[in-house]
Amino acid sequence: MPLDETVFITGFPGFIAGRLLERLAREGGRFLVLVQSPLIDRAHAELERIAQQTGNPFLNFRILEGDIAQPNLGMSQDDLAIASSQTTVIFHLAAIYDLAVARDVAMRVNVAGTRDVNEFAKSLPNLRHYHYVSTCYVAGKRNGRILETELTHTAGFRNYYEESKYLAEMEVAALKSTLPITIHRPAVVCGDSKTGETAKYDGVYYLIHYLRKWPSVLKLFNIGNREVSLNLVPVDFVVDGLAALVRDPKAIGKTIQLADPNPLTTHELFNTIARCLKGSGSFITVPAPIVQFSLMLPPSPRITNLPHHGVPYFFLKQTYDTRQASALLESHDLRCLPFSSYADRIVDYAVSHPVPGA
Repeated sequence: MPLDETVFITGFPGFIAGRLLERLAREGGRFLVLVQSPLIDRAHAELERIAQQTGNPFLNFRILEGDIAQPNLGMSQDDLAIASSQTTVIFHLAAIYDLAVARDVAMRVNVAGTRDVNEFAKSLPNLRHYHYVSTCYVAGKRNGRILETELTHTAGFRNYYEESKYLAEMEVAALKSTLPITIHRPAVVCGDSKTGETAKYDGVYYLIHYLRKWPSVLKLFNIGNREVSLNLVPVDFVVDGLAALVRDPKAIGKTIQLADPNPLTTHELFNTIARCLKGSGSFITVPAPIVQFSLMLPPSPRITNLPHHGVPYFFLKQTYDTRQASALLESHDLRCLPFSSYADRIVDYAVSHPVPGA
């Protein structure tokens, strides 16, 4: 069915927002993209490419110069009037995705910026669906199984990224009774399951680059953990999930976790990557307390390429319930692939592209 909506997107021309826009544009529709002024030229070139690739006329795409952290999203009065009168669907993806982000920046962009988008959403006379992209890590330092119906907790957070996304989701969730909202919580997003393409090397890529840097470790020491999983989802699954629910009324009022229902333990993950690189796994498993202590030593980031702020995520005893996500997405014939089924493409891309996206 053709997409007969005017979609307002923040976060363009970021990696996920760009892929989402291209995915939606293949079905038709009109698009208003909020773009920060330093990124206007890049956004214009990307929109020309998307229009050509999708066959959706360039006239159906409009750049609105602005910033979510500014009043009225930083838009001019004319652009604000256009966005207010035409928008029927919102995808809010703009955020600071940095585990080491400073508190003032995180609160200004992720929390206050989302509050500004919420105010914009409340002003729209024709809004049919507001999609907010959060993260599974709003769970902070909680342990155990995290339900999609859960949010509020007092367990604390490892960094200001987690805290700010939690506070932002709280603001969006509070509007579920008055606005048609779906909240999406991706787990750790990695590259495309078909091509391996990614725009950033973090998360599982820390482990890939560590194993490439120290290949002798592959045949000896597994630094993974049999009790902890790293929940990985390919970017195409996240984008397809967002696109599938663009106007699904059954998704309204729901929070869904875009996560792997059966993630690999970090021990299994280590061996999976090792087999992709060298054809075999390791023989000895290093006790987790020793690994965690070693990775937090001052010289460790220079040796392993794993920054200290990334270490806790390889020792995080959380799993993410996906029952609501599965019920919605399976009706669109969409399921999360296991990492082992596309690991070779992720590793091959990392090996052949020293700079992601190049």
